Amino acid sequence: MSQSISDVKTYETLPEMQMAAADAFCELAQACVDKNGSFRVALSGGSTPKRIYELIAERDLPWDKTHWFWGDERNVPHEHADSNAKMVGEALLDRVAVPHNNVHAVPVDVGDPETAAAAYEQALRNAFGDEPFPTWDLQLLGMGDDAHTASLFPGTTALQQRERWFVANWVEKFDAYRYTMTAPAINSANQKWFLVSGIGKRDALAKVWSETKDPMNYPSQLIAPTRWFVTRDAT
Repeated sequence: MSQSISDVKTYETLPEMQMAAADAFCELAQACVDKNGSFRVALSGGSTPKRIYELIAERDLPWDKTHWFWGDERNVPHEHADSNAKMVGEALLDRVAVPHNNVHAVPVDVGDPETAAAAYEQALRNAFGDEPFPTWDLQLLGMGDDAHTASLFPGTTALQQRERWFVANWVEKFDAYRYTMTAPAINSANQKWFLVSGIGKRDALAKVWSETKDPMNYPSQLIAPTRWFVTRDAT
């Protein structure tokens, strides 16, 4: 996926990138609330966004008008160390005055993975009404060194979804299910920001930015991002 220069902002250090992303997040949140009365964001897991969430927690934002969703989740209880919900709670949501009803975590404790994914999709459909796909104000995205994003991993069945919003995705290399937003549901966001850092992402990023399209092996190519936040060592 070739990118114009205006799509990509490169930062010399990871802290610089994280601060820039936190600033941009807060600006967008306030602008959306001013215009529409609410801000709806789908969050990413991982260490890079964790620091961004910590920075956001220090700001003065319209917490009562912001709704928090998850782009993907691990198939573990919310109190588990690997849970994205737990990470976001500790970094951000437990530290600010967010109404309980504004936090929409994946119900990992509802039956088997397929049942839990269907329950979250229904919750999303209830939140967004009759829209063909959920029109987030912002979808935050990371990218793995295998070019996965959310929990859309290479070679997995979720990459072929065109109608579902949210699914349970079997990931062979982990011998486990992951929960993930589908590519159409991610692409329906008004803003889609990739956060990519570290020399370990260099090869994956080059493949994703390549003119050669192979989304089954490089799933991030399925996404049409509006903005990239990238550290120098990843490019």
